[in-house]
Formats: sequence, C-alpha cells, structure tokens
Amino acid sequence: MAAAAGVGLCARGALPAPGQKAQPSAAHNGSAVLPFDSGRAFEHVRQLVAIGPRPAGSPGIEAARRYIRDQIAAIGLSATERAFDAQTPLGPLKMVNLSVGIPGARPERLLIGGHYDTKLFRRFRFVGANDGGSSAAVLLELARVLKDRRNPFTIELVFFDGEEAVLEWTGTDHTYGSRGYVETARASGTLDTIRAMLLVDMVGDRNLNIRRESNSTRWLTDIVWAAASRLGHGDVFLDEPLAVEDDHAPFLAAGVPAVDIIDLDYPAWHTPNDTLDNVSARSLQTVGDVLLAALPQIEAALGKR
Repeated sequence: MAAAAGVGLCARGALPAPGQKAQPSAAHNGSAVLPFDSGRAFEHVRQLVAIGPRPAGSPGIEAARRYIRDQIAAIGLSATERAFDAQTPLGPLKMVNLSVGIPGARPERLLIGGHYDTKLFRRFRFVGANDGGSSAAVLLELARVLKDRRNPFTIELVFFDGEEAVLEWTGTDHTYGSRGYVETARASGTLDTIRAMLLVDMVGDRNLNIRRESNSTRWLTDIVWAAASRLGHGDVFLDEPLAVEDDHAPFLAAGVPAVDIIDLDYPAWHTPNDTLDNVSARSLQTVGDVLLAALPQIEAALGKR
C-alpha cells in the first residue's frame, strides 16, 4: 500500500507487551456465536512469521497458503484457490488468491479481505509480522467466528496475493490480487453480487493508530468508526483523514462500496523490524471487535440499498 504524501502521523501510547494475550471481548456482534479471540489470531501471526519471507511466487507464500488452507479446513470450511498469471516488471509471476465462502440468507456477497504476501527485499530478511501477517491472521480468526453466525448476506473472506509491489509502488506494480479478483468478477458477470468490501491491512501494530482512509466509501467508514466509538476505541480509530492506495482501490473503481482499515503509522513498515515483537494481541482484538460490532449496521444498510 502507499500513502499520500504530506500527511502527518503521530504516535500514541504503547499497548501491552507483544505476545501478551488479550482476553476475548464481550463487545461483539450480538448474533455471532463466538467472540473474536486475539490469542488465536496472534498465534496465526506467529506461525506465518515462522515461515519467513512470503513474497508472491516464492516457496514461502506457498507454505503460507498451505497453512491458511489447513486452518480453514480445521474449522470445517474450505478455501478455494484462484490462480492467475500476473504481469510484473520481472516478468510473468504466478499468484493465487484464496477465497472462503460462508453462506448467508442472501446470495449477494459481503467481502472481507486482506493480503497474505510480504514485500520482496533482497537487502534484508523481511518477515512481515504486521504487513501481511496481521491481515491474514484476522481473516483466519473471523472465519472461525463467522462460520456459525446467522449472516444476512453471504460473507466471502479473501486472502489477496500480490498486494505488495514486486519492485516499486508505481504504475501497476501493486495490488495484483485485488485487481485480478475484480477483473475476474467483471468477466464472469458476478461483480454486481458484491455489495460491499471491508479491507484490513497492517492492524497488529502495538501502537495502533487507524485513520479514516479518505478514498473509502463514506457511509461504510462512518459505520466502522461509530462502532469503534461505541466500544471505547476512539483513541485508536482516529477522526483524521489519510489517503492510502491499497487493495480496496480496484473495488472502488468498479463501483463497489469499500473501506480500508489500515495503520500506516508504523515505524517498522518495510524494515527488518516488522517482527513479532512489534505486534500486539490487543491490537488484533480491537480490530476484530470493531469489525464484528460494525457488521450488523453494515448489513442493515445494505439491506436498504
């Protein structure tokens, strides 16, 4: 992802020590069978980091896919692989999106997505605990929570490959998986069944600061930020604008309402320090709780549109 230039960022007080398990919160969607468990989510981050670097097309991302598939199968769901050949500055590269469908009362889909690849660096070892690890971990825990929920709409969890640039974030060297997903949906005539898209990215930072992504759909953003306020997380979900290019952009361009939940106020971003000790279970809990609290209002709004 890339942020607009000239946007000031400020740090907030530190959250609990990395690895410290946060207790599952009772403040979650009332129709959810289970609360979000950040202990489970943090363990997913740990397992992904243990794989090592996971750039698109690498053995590492193949191992990450196996881990995601195995975890999804363990809770009684299945992950569908959607492979495609991405044209990159280094030539064609095979990439794979993973989709997990959770049936709802209506066939129209509410997408919740995030990327599971890490940026390719040759100068240092980059394991992407937050940038790539946290989003995949949140999606895995949401799959467990939402699979037995009474969902008004079908929910599709999408693990995007190729969010990161192969070289530099310029032109089309980025968001390969989300762009490929939208192109495939348009070609198959299923794009209009996607009612909205929620994106999580870099949500594990110990010093969590999430600003209102200014390209995102206003009504979706308002619902998410209102849910955060109700849960007492107004000090994390800040009422400040920040423009970010990310995996939600292809959906917005296709006319799909979308919101990006992202913390770019992260000193370890794209450095060797994006490691497990800079990720907090409490941050994962906060984001999971806010998403679950926002879902009923999002679904109600979609039901009126």
